Amino acid sequence: MDRRDFLKTGGVLLAGTSGVYGLRVLTAPDVSKASDTGSAVRRRWGMVIDLNKCSPDCHVCLDACRQENNVALHGDKRWDIYWIRKVEIASKDPARSMEKSVPLLCNHCDNPPCVQVCPVQATYKRDDGIVVVDHHRCMGCRYCMIACPYNARYFNYKENHEWPNKEYPKRSHGVAESCTFCAHLLDQGRQPACVAACRQNGPGALYVGDLNDPQSDVSQLIADNTVKRLREDLGTEPKVYYIGL
Repeated sequence: MDRRDFLKTGGVLLAGTSGVYGLRVLTAPDVSKASDTGSAVRRRWGMVIDLNKCSPDCHVCLDACRQENNVALHGDKRWDIYWIRKVEIASKDPARSMEKSVPLLCNHCDNPPCVQVCPVQATYKRDDGIVVVDHHRCMGCRYCMIACPYNARYFNYKENHEWPNKEYPKRSHGVAESCTFCAHLLDQGRQPACVAACRQNGPGALYVGDLNDPQSDVSQLIADNTVKRLREDLGTEPKVYYIGL
């Protein structure tokens, strides 16, 4: 896929889904802090992905994500679910030998289309900006999958019989789901599973932190680098930023 076409389509027409890179979480301030006006400024989680560091052969974060979140892998592409996946893009310009391995996941948009179309409010955005699905409310209509311009939503057509993490809910069939930034771990002040795996074995190409904190690493990376987001023209305000795309 050409880089320009990729940016226009937002990776909707994707083929490869194997592998993804590690994630490094950054220390963020308290959930709320006093501003100069005395009002509360809430944490707003975002991600920066440095494609210059991404290794095409790294799979540790994908494996860690599956283990932590019980993400279903049935061995059949019709049923397999990927909270994180990867595509390869290349330049059409023969003078540029550019090939990039691009991790893709839920963009946790500030204006998420998936939230707007959900008829039962099963999909919603938390105060910290993370977009999640309440599986007890989800009725399986899949409107959110159609509305998502990033092809980041999956539907559980089959029951997941593998349940490695007994402390996290089993993935139920008949509901939609997507990456949550491991919100349950962030709420505990812990690193997402993919982050911990990457710090030990991966390249540290992905960063998660508070976009509302100008001193956070994600804010500084965005300020100091040329970054791009997918389908910015749609007004969804995605919170995943790419360096080197």
